[in-house]
Amino acid sequence: MLNFTLTWIAILLDNGSKQKSLWGINFYPDIEDSGFIEFDSMINMRPSQGNKSRGVEDRGIYSKIIEIVNKRIER
Repeated sequence: MLNFTLTWIAILLDNGSKQKSLWGINFYPDIEDSGFIEFDSMINMRPSQGNKSRGVEDRGIYSKIIEIVNKRIER
């Protein structure tokens, strides 16, 4: 799974995405509520951006990710 993730990160970066805007999340489609999004990824550990865990600590970024997912993922 790590190789798959790193491949997509490389593709996104090669196509103009900025590292500071890439966050790792997982989807669990069998879970009904908002818990189907898991914010747990090694790429989220960024002390230079104030994020010291595998989650997304900034509530603004966290909310923006949920907003984007809800627009893009049909449930």
